[in-house]
Amino acid sequence: MSHHPPQKNRTSWGIRARPAAVISVAAVLLTVSGAAEAHLYGAAGAGFAEGAFHPLGGLDHLLAMVAVGLWAAQIGGRALWLVPGSFVVMMAAGGLAAMAGAPLPAVELGIVGSLLVLGALVALAAKARLWVGAALVGLLAVFHGHAHGTELAEAVSPALYALGFIATTALLHGVGLGLGSFARAGFRLRLVRAGGAAIAATGLILLIAL
Repeated sequence: MSHHPPQKNRTSWGIRARPAAVISVAAVLLTVSGAAEAHLYGAAGAGFAEGAFHPLGGLDHLLAMVAVGLWAAQIGGRALWLVPGSFVVMMAAGGLAAMAGAPLPAVELGIVGSLLVLGALVALAAKARLWVGAALVGLLAVFHGHAHGTELAEAVSPALYALGFIATTALLHGVGLGLGSFARAGFRLRLVRAGGAAIAATGLILLIAL
């Protein structure tokens, strides 16, 4: 009697192990965020390194940037690069506006609102026309950029600080894109949508705390 290797068990284990990896990545991001909060960013002497670590120092910014990548992956197609690209460009525009002294009302409300909106879009796996998705994400990015623009003005090397900040923002978008592209269906998709709901819930908690 021939013996067949337990292919089914190995496949089943692989399906369960991958969501576990997703959770592990999220845990690492949260741990890094907590550690980064112990540093001061945007003060005199800041440069590329400080700018690169800055997005990791605030849970609101970190979650919003990952959510952008998750939602872009859910939309698919050209949104994979256009939606995150819109965020980066408009975030930079918001930062430049702040440095120029241009006021923007309700910045904190806009940042917290971005968690609510982006988290809900991921939780619902909402589809949108490409230009609508890019415009919406770009609008929310202005608040994030403006919030950091005042800190950018205090940096010894604003250009290097901004470059580091943008590089980490793009990296976080990439994390979201990777996780979202991997979780296309089944339990993995439900896990990502649950993550979106958690992001929206975080936004709600922060909104209540304002």
